[in-house]
Amino acid sequence: MVERNLPEFEYADHGRVQELLDLLVYCFEGVSLSFDRWDEPYVKGPGLYVAVVAGTSVTPYADPMGDNRWPVGQCGNVFEDGSLFESAESVARETDGAVVVTVDGEIHEQMVRFKYRPEQVANGDVEYADWMGSRHMSAADTSARDEVVAALTLSEETGRVSVFRDGSYEDYTRAELGGRWHSGG
Repeated sequence: MVERNLPEFEYADHGRVQELLDLLVYCFEGVSLSFDRWDEPYVKGPGLYVAVVAGTSVTPYADPMGDNRWPVGQCGNVFEDGSLFESAESVARETDGAVVVTVDGEIHEQMVRFKYRPEQVANGDVEYADWMGSRHMSAADTSARDEVVAALTLSEETGRVSVFRDGSYEDYTRAELGGRWHSGG
């Protein structure tokens, strides 16, 4: 067998992958904005965690999250199915774990728990903030993996939407969601 050195493909800069990330961010924002009880004490809102991966399997670095499943019969692909928002809203309110989406938009049915890598923290490869809980810290760590293009979270405590890439993040408080279309909240 002849070994070929193919150039590394930069998924993060690819237009279709950026469109995928935009659709996911808009979906997360919609789920956050559709919940109106964020200011009530002791109320847990919808929470989401999605990892966009370049490969087809996350088995080497993730474990199944029990019986937690994404409803692929309702929405199996971010691009092709019109029920992304409804599926995400249902999962965000009823299920825990990370949803895996491949760069072509295919959504894995089995939700997962990504394996933590303490060496990432020790090496300073991952950026954390005081407001981050376990979901966000996992997303930051997961986003630093070569196989992961980005990880996104929706905080069940505040409605904040965050996008993690290469161990760093951009986040948007609930008041910042929706850009000029958002009326506050």
